[in-house]
Amino acid sequence: MKKKTTIKDIANVLNISAAAVSKALHDDSRISDKTKKAVKQVAKNLNYQPNHLASALRSGKSNLVGVIVPRTNSNFFSSVIQNMEEVLNKAGYNIIITQSNESYKKECANIDTLLFTQVDGIIASMANETVDLSYYEKVKSKGIPLILFDRGENDLNVDYIGINDYNSSHMIVEHLVKQGCKRIAHIGGFKRTRIFNNRIRGYVDALEKYNLPQDPELLIESSLTTEDGREKMIELLALKNRPDAVYVAGDYAALGAFQVLNEQNIRMPEDIALVGFGNEAFTAMVSPTITSIEQHSSEIGQQAAKTFLKHVKKESFTQTLNKIILNAELIIRDSSKKQ
Repeated sequence: MKKKTTIKDIANVLNISAAAVSKALHDDSRISDKTKKAVKQVAKNLNYQPNHLASALRSGKSNLVGVIVPRTNSNFFSSVIQNMEEVLNKAGYNIIITQSNESYKKECANIDTLLFTQVDGIIASMANETVDLSYYEKVKSKGIPLILFDRGENDLNVDYIGINDYNSSHMIVEHLVKQGCKRIAHIGGFKRTRIFNNRIRGYVDALEKYNLPQDPELLIESSLTTEDGREKMIELLALKNRPDAVYVAGDYAALGAFQVLNEQNIRMPEDIALVGFGNEAFTAMVSPTITSIEQHSSEIGQQAAKTFLKHVKKESFTQTLNKIILNAELIIRDSSKKQ
């Protein structure tokens, strides 16, 4: 394995001190332009790569922001990341993206890696499995800005950016009631996750408002994968008294439900209306197109980055509870539009 070029190697070639080389590479005004030019040329010839970790340890600043998402293959998370990165790049920061794949264990490992890399802040959306918040508490105890988006826990008392999940659910049920639906099922996420708990509460309260049956067999918790959507839709179709509408708390699970309805020749929305959540690109491409909730991912990404930058501008970092809750939008498409 080829040995990495160090500042000392450059210093030896030019017969100057390592300190002078370091200053020249950082454009220090005390070093002459001639020396700077010579140092940069030798650095290029020797293929010198600066050690950012060592530099971060010395300066206490890495200009890196760690980002943790449950998965990168969703349009929502990739759009959040893209918009976050645009704002942070302009301010001189780069981002390190990690994904938990909804695993608590992997999320903890991601946090450890980001802390080892000396990131200046962490922006995260929690994994489905995460209940124990001690790893996030560790980030806070180190005085590193922690911003949560989409999924986050109030117990942590940190900045949060997301949509109004409760109202979004209410809006979906209201829409389905207006389409004449009377037996509405909900394939939700797990109650232990705040956003999915809020979606479930919104669904239950809206049923109550419209005097619709609150049947326990119509409310199903799941991981909201495509496979979950398929499995739970099959369960709902096996009921003696089938639903006439199904609201799914995530578009990938809605796609699974959609596949089962198609395979069983159940017409949407005539036999069963279907609504998803997240406005993934495929919802507008399938036939019938799927009604879904637009979560304003670009705005969430920008606000999360701006919130981090606000912390950086403060002399000393104190974690405050700064909540930005955006109103979601229901994109009505063919899968639920009966009237």
